[in-house]
Amino acid sequence: MTLLNLATRVRLAAAIGLAALTMVPASAQSPTPRMSESEMRAMLAKWPMSAQMAAADMMKKYGPPQEVTAERLKWRNNGPWKYTIISNYETPHRFPAPHTDVMTQAIAYRVPAAMFDDLAAFDGSVTADRTQGHLAARCEMEGANFLAINLAHDVVTRRKGVPAARAYYARAISAFKKTGLMDSYMQRLQFTPPRRANDPDIPARM
Repeated sequence: MTLLNLATRVRLAAAIGLAALTMVPASAQSPTPRMSESEMRAMLAKWPMSAQMAAADMMKKYGPPQEVTAERLKWRNNGPWKYTIISNYETPHRFPAPHTDVMTQAIAYRVPAAMFDDLAAFDGSVTADRTQGHLAARCEMEGANFLAINLAHDVVTRRKGVPAARAYYARAISAFKKTGLMDSYMQRLQFTPPRRANDPDIPARM
């Protein structure tokens, strides 16, 4: 199953033919030869459909990725995100309904240590990296990641408890699947992330 409705999947499938696919570098830091459009098409054709759809959507919105390997595509500083990574493998996820996660998107964000348990209880596909200061969500479409990050912010700032955040997430996804209309939490970040949020911690006494 998928969170994407049929109309969205058809639209995104067409986007795979966009010129954004052409001549994408294998790595921004590597002299590896560039990948041609035909090579990119052949590679993506072997990926799960959910990953193909996510890749088409992100390339249509943000242009070609900065990094391309046989296992993943990566954009850096695309739109509000610190990074976006689409993997060629699916992770089964049953909340709020069975689907697979393929795309990780992260922002700069500091999660207090005391809130890590609540964040994990809200959604297992939302993760925080305290040292780097990143908050990430992994799903199959950007709208679901916006939703998860916005609700994670509500949980961390105690605007919503875990049960309320989970219920909101489930309602928003259900409404989207039925109508194709996105809740405001699915359209964009509802807060401004800090430019940096890393926490290097403190040295231990030896």
